[in-house]
Order: sequence, then structure tokens, then C-alpha cells
Amino acid sequence: MTDQYAVIGNPIGHTKSPLIHGLFAQETQQDMSYTAIEGSVEPQDAFAGTVHAFAAAGGKGMNVTAPFKLKAFAIADERSERAALAGAANALSFKDGRIVAENFDGVGLLRDIEVNLNLPMAGKRVLVLGAGGAVRGALLPFIAARPAELVIANRDIAKVKALAAQVAAGGPLIACGYSELEAMGRFDLVVNATSASLTGELPPVTPSVFSPTGVAYELAYGKRLTPFLRLARNAGVESVADGVGMLVEQAAAAFTWWRGVQPETRAVIERLTVSLD
Repeated sequence: MTDQYAVIGNPIGHTKSPLIHGLFAQETQQDMSYTAIEGSVEPQDAFAGTVHAFAAAGGKGMNVTAPFKLKAFAIADERSERAALAGAANALSFKDGRIVAENFDGVGLLRDIEVNLNLPMAGKRVLVLGAGGAVRGALLPFIAARPAELVIANRDIAKVKALAAQVAAGGPLIACGYSELEAMGRFDLVVNATSASLTGELPPVTPSVFSPTGVAYELAYGKRLTPFLRLARNAGVESVADGVGMLVEQAAAAFTWWRGVQPETRAVIERLTVSLD
């Protein structure tokens, strides 16, 4: 029998997940189907009902996208350490009547940076802009990669300091406001995890944070040269990237978790990549 998987979100029409997992299944010869489900936002228990119904009908797993990652975490019977830190889940597995929650966002982001962009994070100075769910999911994988320094900057200083306090024992983590970045010098990697690029805006940083030999990474994807990436280019940064690689790599991590086989990602990334120029 063909194993059933799905992605759930609202809206969901833009999702690339069925294409990505379909290509993975074809490559690895897995007997599985993967569909997109537009979940209902109201009433409050609608999401849980949809997930439980999918699992009861024989579904093996689901990817979860906005706005349901917090709800996916909440309904789980078991949660990974990464999901627990993020307080959110982007993947669910259904086993023996139980829901297991994972968060592969940070894993996918790290692999895209270290493998696809060839920037090992060990010993590097890393700056992350924002303190939302994507950042929370990335912290443990980033710290495990042993950067020399990991700085998280956010408008809400109390929020980012509280986040840093949760994982302070894990590594060299500094939380600050944007105004403090001027005195910190250049970073080898600057990741924009704010929502600014979704509205065509620029996060409140100056060119001084960028190292020309480093990487500027935009979490949003398919938006070509965003204001953040344009700022980096104007600062002399040659290596700029958007989040399409992260999208594919986190999907590959979930696929491996579900199926026990790791798919190749490069051809899929190339197929989905939109030129930044």
C-alpha cells in the first residue's frame, strides 16, 4: 500500500513541498504519495482535528508550515530537543497512535550554509537578525557547529535576551539590539531571519556588519535580490543566497526521518532556484 504524507498550512497554494517530496520519492524509489492540505484556522481545534483524521486514515507523517507550527508542537505526544527549544514543529510522524514532533528548519539551514555554500561555521563570527520561530529552531544546530561567536540581534531586546538565556549553556551566544551591532565589527555570516523581506523592507542594519569574504543569507526565497541582499552586495559581499536551499534541505531531513533513506538535494535546489540578479 502506498504510504501517505502531506503538508498542512494556510494558505498552502504556494507550497513546493509536494514537488520536492515527489522528486525525492522518485529518486529513492519510495512507494509514497504527498499532498497539500489547506488547514482551517478556525475553530481553534480545527488543526488538531485535521491532523488526527489524517493519521487515523493511515497517514504516516506531515510537514507543517505557517500558521500551524506552534499548534503542531502543542498537540504532539513526544517532542525532540530542537522542537522543544523552538516551541514549534515543522514535521510530524505518526507512530503507534502517538504524534512525534520535530523541527528541521535549523538543520536544513545549517546544511545549506555549510555544505551547499561551503561555509563551515566552526570558528566563524555569525550574526542572526530576528528572534522568531525560525531563529529558535536554528540555535541548537548553529551552536553545535561551534562558531567562534554567535550574535542574535532583535528590536525587542528583552525577547532576544530571554531566548539566549534558554540556551546560554550551549555555547558562545550573545543577544543584543540592532544599535549595538556597530561596535561589533564584521561577521563571516549574516542571516536575515526577520520578516522585513516579506514586505520589501530592510532590517535595521548597516553595511558595517558584512565581511566581503563572508556570506549574506536571506531566509525568504524566490524574491530575487531583496533589500537585505542588495545591501550586502553593495557592501562588497560576493556570496549571497536566499532560503531555497534551506527549504529543500529541511525537506530532505524530514524525508530521511520518515523513510530511513537520504535523498540527494542538489538537483532539486537547482530546479527551484530563482536567479538573484
